[in-house]
Amino acid sequence: MRRLPIVGLVLITLSAVLGLFAPAVSAGSATTPATTDVVDVLKVDGLLDPVMANFVKESIATSEAGGVVALVLQLDSPGSVLGDEDLAAVVDAVRNASIPVSVWVGPSGSTALGATALLGGHADGFAMAPGTSWGLDGVEVPAGLLEGVQREVPTGVVESDGSDVSGAVVMAPTIGDLIVGLDGMETREVEVDGVVRLEPVTPVRFSQLPLLQSLLHAVASPAVAYLLLTVGLALLIFELFTAGVGVAGGVAAGSLILGCYGLAYLPVHWWALALVVLSMLAFAVDVQTGVPRVWTGIGLAMYVVGSLWLYDGVSMSWITLGVAIIGVALTFTSGIPSMIRTRFATPTIGREWMVGEMGRAVTAVAPDGVVQIRQALWRATTNRATPIDELDAVRVVGIDGLVLEVEPQEGGARDYRERAKRSD
Repeated sequence: MRRLPIVGLVLITLSAVLGLFAPAVSAGSATTPATTDVVDVLKVDGLLDPVMANFVKESIATSEAGGVVALVLQLDSPGSVLGDEDLAAVVDAVRNASIPVSVWVGPSGSTALGATALLGGHADGFAMAPGTSWGLDGVEVPAGLLEGVQREVPTGVVESDGSDVSGAVVMAPTIGDLIVGLDGMETREVEVDGVVRLEPVTPVRFSQLPLLQSLLHAVASPAVAYLLLTVGLALLIFELFTAGVGVAGGVAAGSLILGCYGLAYLPVHWWALALVVLSMLAFAVDVQTGVPRVWTGIGLAMYVVGSLWLYDGVSMSWITLGVAIIGVALTFTSGIPSMIRTRFATPTIGREWMVGEMGRAVTAVAPDGVVQIRQALWRATTNRATPIDELDAVRVVGIDGLVLEVEPQEGGARDYRERAKRSD
C-alpha cells in the first residue's frame, strides 16, 4: 500500500486545526449560562491574547444577561499581545459592565503586568494576594485607556507583601476573602480553629477556558509556539531525507501549522524568525552528506541568534531556550545523520557485488531518489536523460560512497555504455 502523499497529510491536518480555530471566535459562549444570586469567577491566566480576550468579553456579557450578583476575574498574566483596538474592547467590557466586576491577582506568585494591569485599574474592586505584583512595568498604552480608572495604575511594578500597598488596593490572601466583601453578597459567620470567619452563602461558580480554547491559548504562548516551530522544522528536514512520508511528516505539518498560528499573535522579530528557518536549511546541507560539517556550525549559530531575539518584549525562560538549543545541536550533529546513515547504508565491505544487481525504485529517481536492492533502501541517482518512475525496475551501474548510480532496466544500459565511450 502506498503511503499518503505529504500534500494530503498537510491538508488533512490543516482542516482539523481550522476546525479547532472556529470555536475560538466565540470562546465565551462555552461558559455555563448565568443565573441570578450567583457570583461568577473567571480564571484569566497567561498572556492576554485574542482567545482569552473573547472569553472575558463573552463571559461578561453572559453574566450581565443573567443578572448575577458580581463577576470576579482571577488574574495571573505577564502582559498582553492584543492590538490597541482589541485591548480597548476588553477594557471597555470591564469598565462599562452593568454588574460589578472585580479583579483578584492571585494566588501568591501571580502577576498583572503590562497592559493587563489596566483591568485592575478599571474594575470596581481590586485585591492582591501576598507575593503578587501589579503595574504597567514600563509598557506604554493609549492615553484613552488610562482615563476614568477607578484606581491609579502604577507605571512600574508594585509588589504585594501582604500589607495594604495603596489606599485603593485591598489585600486578600484568598479569593474567598475578596468575595465575602462584595456588595450584595450574603455571608455567615463560622468558627474555624477558634477564629471567626465569614463564608459566602451566595453560590460561587468558577469558569475557565474550555478545552479546545485552552489548547489554542497555550499554542499562542511564547515557549509553546517556539518549540512547535522547532519540532516541525526538524521533523520536516528528517522527512526530506527518508523514504516516503510517514508519521513524522504528519507531526511536522501539524506542529508547523500550530506554531505559525501562535507566532501570528505574538510580537516577533521577523528577521530572527527568518534566521531560525534558514538555520534548518543550513543543517539540511550537511544532513544529505551524513556527516556534520561547516554548514552545521553555521546553522547552529543562526538558530541560537534567532532564538535569543525571536520575540519583541516577550521573554522565554532560559530552561526553554537551553532545552531547544541543546536538543537541536544533538539532533543535527548526531541524531539525524546517524539515522540517515543507518537507513540508507548496508555494510561497506564488499559492495562491488551490487553492480549489475536489479531492484525497484521506491520513489521517482529524476535524477535523485530512493531505490530498494535486496530489501535494503539506498539513496540513488541516475542520468537526467533517463529518469526512472516510481516502482520501475532499476539496475545498479556504480557506487559513489553511500549513493548508488542506477539506470532503467530497459533502454538505459546501452545509453550508459555509449556515454562512457564518448567520455573516453
